[in-house]
Amino acid sequence: MEGLRLAGELMAISARTAPKSGGKDFVEVKILQGESVEGLAREMVRFGEEMGKANFDRDGENVRNSPVVLLVGIKEAKPLGLNCGGCGFSSCEELLKARPAEGEFKGFQCAFRVLDLGIALGSAVKTASLLNVDNRIMYRIGTVARRMGLCDWDLVMGVPLSATGKSIYFDR
Repeated sequence: MEGLRLAGELMAISARTAPKSGGKDFVEVKILQGESVEGLAREMVRFGEEMGKANFDRDGENVRNSPVVLLVGIKEAKPLGLNCGGCGFSSCEELLKARPAEGEFKGFQCAFRVLDLGIALGSAVKTASLLNVDNRIMYRIGTVARRMGLCDWDLVMGVPLSATGKSIYFDR
């Protein structure tokens, strides 16, 4: 559906131009459609079964029924330099020296860079709302997109898009 692709592009612009802490941009965006979306859906269901994790199957089915998925993430986001402790370390230098945790996502992350990601996601879904496009921010999409190599970002969320008579993302 060409309208959903256009909505995804406008959402990507909103994420890209959202305010960033200290004016430094570590936000990444990518639009998926077609076979990429179908492959993502299949892998989400498989991952949930393999790992025994709930709701990957449910979200995978939502993705399967979404013509477009927007990925929004952060990559190699350098700390803001405030030494605020929001990341759990007493200084930004400690954060930089820490060995990153590697799980569904790559940590540790500066709290302000994670806030930047949240603001970018909020800006993107605000645009979807203005366009009356059904959507839902899903962490499970990001987990599997990373594992599949659809992106190499450290922390990523996915936003599937749909335009039907009733949102497929609620009452699930």
